[in-house]
Amino acid sequence: MADHGWPEELDALRAAAAYHTLMMENEEVRVLETRIPVGHTVPVHTHRWPGVYYIQSWSHFVRRDAEGKVLLDTRGGAETTPGTAVWSEPLGPHSVENVGTNEIRIVAVEVKGSARGGLDGTMVFGRLAER
Repeated sequence: MADHGWPEELDALRAAAAYHTLMMENEEVRVLETRIPVGHTVPVHTHRWPGVYYIQSWSHFVRRDAEGKVLLDTRGGAETTPGTAVWSEPLGPHSVENVGTNEIRIVAVEVKGSARGGLDGTMVFGRLAER
């Protein structure tokens, strides 16, 4: 796993297994399905790798750090349209509370291994990027 100093027991699949399902993993990527029902709070966990998050179903949420400090509250902001893909850097210890009216459903493709290419754009999924 990527070394951010975060305990391995906080990995999403260990610390919040009821909300994260492993769809596929190899040395290059890890694909997770995340489902958060209305009113649920996902226990504190981490996402060690950057990745693309494909939003299947959106709902407002509150993300808090391990001490409970609000990091992000989407209420009052624009809703993300299902079918949208967004980039996320690794996420340190956090919880997520679904405070909206819909289940949150996301497929995350976490990029690890040589597919990252140092995230400098020189490698794309294990191949040199054409420039």
